[in-house]
Amino acid sequence: MAQQIRRNGSTGVRRAAKAQSRAVTARKAKGSASGFIDWLMGLLPFSEEQWSRIWLAIIIGGAVGLAFIIASLAGVPAMAEAQAARIAADAGFEVKGFRVTGTERMDEGRVYALIADQLGQPMPQVDPAEIRARLGTELPWVKDARVSIQLPHTLAIDIVERKPHAVLEKPDRLVLIDVGGVELETVAPAKAKQMLRLAGPGAGQQAARLDTLLAAAPALRPQIEAAEWVGNRRWNLTFKTGQLLALPEGDTEAATALVKFARLDGQNRLIGGKVLAFDMRSPPRLYMRLPDGEREARKMAAAGGAL
Repeated sequence: MAQQIRRNGSTGVRRAAKAQSRAVTARKAKGSASGFIDWLMGLLPFSEEQWSRIWLAIIIGGAVGLAFIIASLAGVPAMAEAQAARIAADAGFEVKGFRVTGTERMDEGRVYALIADQLGQPMPQVDPAEIRARLGTELPWVKDARVSIQLPHTLAIDIVERKPHAVLEKPDRLVLIDVGGVELETVAPAKAKQMLRLAGPGAGQQAARLDTLLAAAPALRPQIEAAEWVGNRRWNLTFKTGQLLALPEGDTEAATALVKFARLDGQNRLIGGKVLAFDMRSPPRLYMRLPDGEREARKMAAAGGAL
């Protein structure tokens, strides 16, 4: 009987030792896994606070998604969206502020005024595409906009502005336009002095074509002060000296005439001379008007090159 007791006691001791060994092994494994996870997370560029926000966003997002799926399966997607929005708002996921970048020339306040209706909106109900479309439609300076949601409560707007290209003369004001003819804003005469001026009905819509034309003779471009679109078919250019150059109709014909004028100017210094106006509407002839009057007009063959 005593011998049997010793055997049972020995067995119990061995079992206890094995259990303790397994516990120690489990603790070591857990510690190793925890250490590896801590090491791995330490490699990622997130602070502990940022990790907390990320996990919170994942949890809330999962809850919102689950609520949406349940309501959708029940055949009430509108209720699903409303429920998802309520869950997000209760968790603090709503628009509480804006971050606007990219505004250099335009009034940034106009952007804030346009998107002010988004304040307090639950994040699931914010429509970046709709906001982007509104910005491009209602604010002339906005060529494009990138709209993004920055959890938990910021709406980020990155504006791509149009570039001012010329000043369009209207009967009652001067308007700044881009190369596509989009009217950006009115401008004071003092601020328009150093910019190319366009005049004539439809001149704004021809700004890109004029830009291509002037590129044919880059040496003349800095000397041109204004351009008038005449009869919706051709250009009159005015130099900073006050002299006028009448070009023929047609993109190719006008570019050819402008190149010839640039060559003649290089040979004879036409710009800054006594001639008041140059008429190249009948190529290859160049007609010139002198201060004495139009009766004193001279003409020369464009191929001649001599006055």
